[in-house]
Amino acid sequence: MSQERGFRPRALGEIAIRCADMAAMVDFYENVIGLTRLHGGHNSAITFFRIADGFEGHTQVLALFHHGAAPRPGLHPTGADKPVTGAQSSLHHVALSLPFAEQEAVMRWYDQIGQPYRVERFGWIGWRGVFTTDPEGNTVELVAYDASMLYQA
Repeated sequence: MSQERGFRPRALGEIAIRCADMAAMVDFYENVIGLTRLHGGHNSAITFFRIADGFEGHTQVLALFHHGAAPRPGLHPTGADKPVTGAQSSLHHVALSLPFAEQEAVMRWYDQIGQPYRVERFGWIGWRGVFTTDPEGNTVELVAYDASMLYQA
């Protein structure tokens, strides 16, 4: 039996990642990926980046939380409980959308700065993703739609 919920999510509001090396992560998302910093910095407990206009005034953001910020119950106070990142993390990847034509600029930029990447095509939905990793091993995808990427039936 289906029940009417009375609500439906409309957009992603925030992505939050716990970080061990805040300075390296802030530098990556600001200078490699090109996000605009809204609040915080290299030594802050929390730093926010603007992704895009959001839904009804809530800006879409990426939030980086230093592993010592807002400790959770049961975590060791010395910081020995650094966050699990990369392949060991439950975070699979972060995908940020951009126009298809700009993906060529992404690949040129990555080549220019020596940032390793790979390209994958998802023909069933018409997406192409340019994948790289941040300083802590988390996968970051810059993804775009183009009808030319769709499988031909």
